Amino acid sequence: MKVTKDKEKGEKRMSLLMTIDNGGTFTDACLINGDQVIRSKTLTTPYDLTKCFIEVIKEISKELYGKENIRKLLQELEYLRYSTTAGTNAVVQRKGPRLGLIVREGTDISTLTDNESKREMFETMVNDRIVEINPDLEGEELEANIVATVNHLLSQGTNRLVISLNGKKLIEDEIKLKKTILRKYPRHLLGAIPMLFSHELTEDNNDSQRTWTALINSFLHTDMERFLYNSENFLRENRAKNPLLIYHNDGNSARVAKTTAIKTYGSGPRGGMEGTKAIASHYKIPALLTLDVGGTTSDIGLVKQEKITVDRYGHIEGIPTSFSLSDLISIGAGGSSIYSVQDGNIKVGPESMGAAPGPACFGRGGIEPTVTDVYLLMGILDPHSYFRGSMVLDKERAKTAVDEKIINQLNIDFESALIDMEKIYYEKIADGLSEYKKQAEDCTLLAFGGAGPMSACGVAEATGIKSILIPRLAAVFSAFGIGFSDIAHEYQAYLSDVNEATIYEKLTELKEKAERDMFAEGFNINECQTETFLSFYHDGTEEVVSLENISDAIRKVKNNEDIRIHLHVIKPINHFEFKKETVVANARPIKNRIQEILNQTGKWEKVPVYRFEEMSAGTTGHGPALIEDEYFTCRILEGWEFEINENKDIFIHDKRGE
Repeated sequence: MKVTKDKEKGEKRMSLLMTIDNGGTFTDACLINGDQVIRSKTLTTPYDLTKCFIEVIKEISKELYGKENIRKLLQELEYLRYSTTAGTNAVVQRKGPRLGLIVREGTDISTLTDNESKREMFETMVNDRIVEINPDLEGEELEANIVATVNHLLSQGTNRLVISLNGKKLIEDEIKLKKTILRKYPRHLLGAIPMLFSHELTEDNNDSQRTWTALINSFLHTDMERFLYNSENFLRENRAKNPLLIYHNDGNSARVAKTTAIKTYGSGPRGGMEGTKAIASHYKIPALLTLDVGGTTSDIGLVKQEKITVDRYGHIEGIPTSFSLSDLISIGAGGSSIYSVQDGNIKVGPESMGAAPGPACFGRGGIEPTVTDVYLLMGILDPHSYFRGSMVLDKERAKTAVDEKIINQLNIDFESALIDMEKIYYEKIADGLSEYKKQAEDCTLLAFGGAGPMSACGVAEATGIKSILIPRLAAVFSAFGIGFSDIAHEYQAYLSDVNEATIYEKLTELKEKAERDMFAEGFNINECQTETFLSFYHDGTEEVVSLENISDAIRKVKNNEDIRIHLHVIKPINHFEFKKETVVANARPIKNRIQEILNQTGKWEKVPVYRFEEMSAGTTGHGPALIEDEYFTCRILEGWEFEINENKDIFIHDKRGE
């Protein structure tokens, strides 16, 4: 890490890098200080996400200095990057404002609802709050039409407006409507309705993609805006030396003022993918299938040949958007996901208790049974050591929730209910994993997140996976993974005419934007690396051509579709480095205690519990067993063996049938 010197005191200090990942139940932080990583977790406060943001910084400062000293920490930080799954959870749980949509008269809106995912999401976000308008009108007639349109949407309970027109004049017409709307509904007035014009968010000739991108962005915007600006104000009050950087779902980072809400969707899981890529590269693992189990969702992805797969037009809940996204899926099944009985069958998620009130066992008012309650009642979670022992879990509350919501509904015994609930949870996640496993049959499962290590063996068995890797920092891995990315921005623009003059003109515009943005981050553009290329679609497949030789690039992209110019600007920063592979002496684990758990056959059995911090590199063992970290519990099933390596990562292998 960079070392600086205080001129007055003559003291040397290490520059610090801090990353925060805000999840549905817990908010995690990592502080990278040279080759050391300090971690912290706190309960997410969904009623005010600024609170848990502040709390996790407080906890990190205590770990670093031995006592709380937020101001000192923030003044020493070089970079503070923040990701959140709030957007992902809002979409998964369908929680957001009521949107009103204005389209051009005669628009065929069937393209917005031409599959089940779109229909369901459209009903949640817009429903019948959609009105057509004729932008060709002029003067008083146009004003009257606009006023009638907006007032009608407001009377239907609209909280935010999205204006998305189509046609060759869509930008010109949206600007025309904007001028009139702002004149009739000025933004400086209290209660002025927020609005978004689709062309301002993205340049996309696909009307359906552009409209959906604007709708999803508006659906997420309100809550994001509130807590991100509040968090930034907190940093200013404590004299943070650099601005807060929001980590995006494309692996880049930007200030709050330069961040659109939709770019935060899946940003936490993207951090996990960056960490996965680093691990795949270090251990030379050809294919890592990722399982990030949080409080509300389980996020699944694949890193193959050390590359993160990216969709140019990324899908959110099956809906294509205008922005690129990592090829990830989010399944509504996490530690706080609710179990219920529907039509005589047990179901888990997507509804979640989050952190407030949380699972029934948290004793914070929750009365619904969750995955965490099931693991507690099965004996896998210890009620007194959970979350560093700072939270004592209540078995009686968990049992009451399972009795009332599951057992009494189905008239089954206690053990059968727990086994069935666990099986349903495994199967739901395995269904998602199987889609990616088809792309890499011989893959290793990288399991992380608070409940990932606890679920890994069961999910692997349900999916047919034979090898598992649990990283040392599994409980905060998405936050840790953010630290492997650099400070970067990406820009793109359509090319209507493919010739050297147009390319130079567009490239100049993009470089001017990049120079302004990097300067605002505190960097001169000359300190940065730049990549320029053209992208296009040929026979339905996206291809990329470098701009090192412009004439050659023009020749390759001509007569193809969706031609864009791209500029990627990167400011490299130092990253955490793994220890190189070394020969370590084999050691047997020393059990901390014996714990009785409910096994997969429905029988109670006593298994050893090993404390992770007491296990040295080279330690090997077998299941059934539990490995207990301060922030996670790793369950080793019977027939599986584990080994701790020089980085204290846990490698687990299925030895059944050998």
